[in-house]
Amino acid sequence: MINILIHGLGQNNQSWNDVQKHLNNDGILVEIPNLYCLNNKSVTYSNLYNNFENILNNYQDKLNLCGLSLGGIIALEYAKRHPEKVNSLVLIGTPYKISKVLFTIQNIIFKFMPESTFKNIGISKQDFCRLFNSLQNINLVKNLENINCPTLLMCGTKDKANIKSLKQLKKKLKISK
Repeated sequence: MINILIHGLGQNNQSWNDVQKHLNNDGILVEIPNLYCLNNKSVTYSNLYNNFENILNNYQDKLNLCGLSLGGIIALEYAKRHPEKVNSLVLIGTPYKISKVLFTIQNIIFKFMPESTFKNIGISKQDFCRLFNSLQNINLVKNLENINCPTLLMCGTKDKANIKSLKQLKKKLKISK
């Protein structure tokens, strides 16, 4: 079984280093792609997902996918499109629907952040904003019924927006807790 950890929007694959070390100590091997390095085209959600999908489609074994926020969105999308290839999902702080209000506020904040903040995660500010804006119209709830693997939904106790989202996801996913 192949275990894939997928980072969130404001992170890169190094964000999972401590988790990887802990899992490796327990004999669990994981792979952690850097989503930003997979992309050789314009940085949009569609391009990012398609590149990720091409990599995962090369695996012959079933996959265990663990995604944080954007990584959870990508894991969900892959599981909807390829349910036969996914053994399990762990979704952390993954939205059910993208809130237009929160989206607008975050977009304003990103515009005022310095370029160096984005360089530290391996993406330019312009590419980051383009990627963020491309998330605005994706439909996360479409075809959730295709997912038939066990799914663990997680988020922090103070993460009110995502707690509500995860409760909605739990209702839609067949085998989830």
